Formats: sequence, structure tokens, C-alpha cells
Amino acid sequence: MKPKMRFLPLIAILAILISLPSWASEYTISVIMLISIYTAMAQMWNLLGGYAGLLSLGMQAFIGIGGYALAVFSVDYGVNIYISILLGGIFSVIFAFLISPALFKMSGVYFAIGSWVVAEALLLWFSNWKFVRYAQGINIVTAYHITTTQLYYVALVVGLLGVILVYALMRSKTGLALMAMRDNPSAAEIMGVELYITKLKCYLISSFMMGITGGAMYLYQAYILPSSAFSISWTVAMTFMVIIGGIGTMEGPIVGSILYVLLTHPREPI
Repeated sequence: MKPKMRFLPLIAILAILISLPSWASEYTISVIMLISIYTAMAQMWNLLGGYAGLLSLGMQAFIGIGGYALAVFSVDYGVNIYISILLGGIFSVIFAFLISPALFKMSGVYFAIGSWVVAEALLLWFSNWKFVRYAQGINIVTAYHITTTQLYYVALVVGLLGVILVYALMRSKTGLALMAMRDNPSAAEIMGVELYITKLKCYLISSFMMGITGGAMYLYQAYILPSSAFSISWTVAMTFMVIIGGIGTMEGPIVGSILYVLLTHPREPI
């Protein structure tokens, strides 16, 4: 009975979250939406930095790709919003795969700086790219076609998916390999861990989810600019959430995202 009883609080919390739009105020719904999205973001940064030891300053690259995929596909081509968000994840994976050979030649602070340079390059490119309306941004008018309840469930699914992915990954052989690689790369390689493949798996998973969260976030904001989409402030926020909540832990990003949203969201009665 004990293993089953352990999951009862989680089931109760999930039931409350699912039913929330039917009884909660708009402010509460907005706060939970932001917490859900930030939780997914923080989980992905924690996966790289906390579990794999790959400290990145460039995760905003995938947030921007995800946000712009939503904007361009849904506004310019009439693609379904949910498919557009998924495409953001797919394009993020493709981009991550293309830049990974160069980034993985670096380690430590050089990897961090290299990832940041990539994000800054995307900022400059998108700011001068006619296809995405240069630096003037895109008004995501399709975001006005969905209800607050629909948007809430998009955010909730994204948040839950981020948590579940990390939970499942860290209980697999890949998760053990990630932590071994973080603690002692040389010893891990001697024990049979393929460092490049392990890094690549982790990087692709985190980039996919970061692209998804970028789409969800800009569906919420309904307007996207290169200067905000590719801003290092995203990484600063994620780093804050993970460190204050507990780096290298499952619950850390959740606790950190709750604290971050409560600190930054305007105080209103719930």
C-alpha cells in the first residue's frame, strides 16, 4: 500500500490543476500558466546544467525558434496553433543537431560562452531577416482565437511533459550516464559511456522541450520580438529558478518557478 499511497498527493494536486479553470480567478489561472511554462523551461536547463554538467547560456535560442515557429506558421501560413507549437520543437531539435558538433568540442565556460554566442547570432539574424519582419516583431493574432481555458491547458500539458520527461530520463540508463559524465567524464568513458552520444541525447531532448515552451510562452504573450525572444534574460531567469529551488533535483525547478512567478507577477488578490 505504501508505494500507492505515495502517489495520492500527486493525484490530488493534478486533479486540482485540471479543475482549476472552472472555479479559480483569472489571476490564479494566469499565475499557474506561467508557473507551468517556467517549470518546463527550468527542468530543461536543469537537465543540461544540473544533471549533465553542460552549463548553457544559450537556451534562449530555442525559446526564440519555438516562438517564431508559432508566429510564422500560425499567422502567415494558417497552420493549426498546436501543430505550430510542435513544429517549434522540431525546428529546435534540427538546429540543436546542426550546432552540436561545434559546441561539443568545448567544455566548461567555453561551452557556456559558445552557446551564448549562438543565441546572439540568431538575435542578429532574426533582427535583419525580412521573412520574420525584421526587428519590428510579429503580432500573433491567432493567439486571440483560443480561450483562456485552452491556453491554460496548453501550459499545463507543457509543464507536466517537462517534468515527466526528466523524471523518466533520469531513471533510465541514459540518466545514469549523464550523471556519470557530469561527475567524471574520463571515468565514465572508461566505464563504457559514449560521451558524445549521451550529450547529444540530452541536448536534443532539452532543445525540443525548450522550443515547445517558447511556443507556449509566446502564445500567452501574443507578440514576439527578436530582442525579447533571444534575450539572455530567459537564461538568467532559468538559472535563478534552478539554483534557488535546488540544482540537480527534480523538485528544484518546480519550487524555483513558483518563487520566481510569485516574485515577478503583480500582486493581486487570488
